[in-house]
Amino acid sequence: MRINNNKEFTPEQIRDFVVRGMQEKKGHDIVVMDLRNVKNAICDYFVICSGNSDTQIDAISTSIEEEVYKASKQDPWHKEGKLNREWILLDYVDVVAHVFKKERRAFYDLEQLWGDAEIHLIEDNELTVAS
Repeated sequence: MRINNNKEFTPEQIRDFVVRGMQEKKGHDIVVMDLRNVKNAICDYFVICSGNSDTQIDAISTSIEEEVYKASKQDPWHKEGKLNREWILLDYVDVVAHVFKKERRAFYDLEQLWGDAEIHLIEDNELTVAS
């Protein structure tokens, strides 16, 4: 089990910072998956969005990192996919951000794979998720 050493911010706050970063660069189809009640879940939340190009998903992931750091001074614990820019993952321990090119998102279909999660679609002007 991983330990989040930054106790100043709740997973819900980090989740909302991630959503804000996605919205800042016009991420599409933003979804928050609440995994807290899913057996053997690896974190509390997945936050997923799509971009239209490798340039856009790179910009979205950079925006997420900037928003989270600006608000919490927290860098991702782990990140993957920055080089191939088809699926970029930013792991903040309790919150994992997934930024996909549209066709990759459909292929991996995390929403179906983690079907027991409570799923919240974030509207374009919505800033937070009802907890």
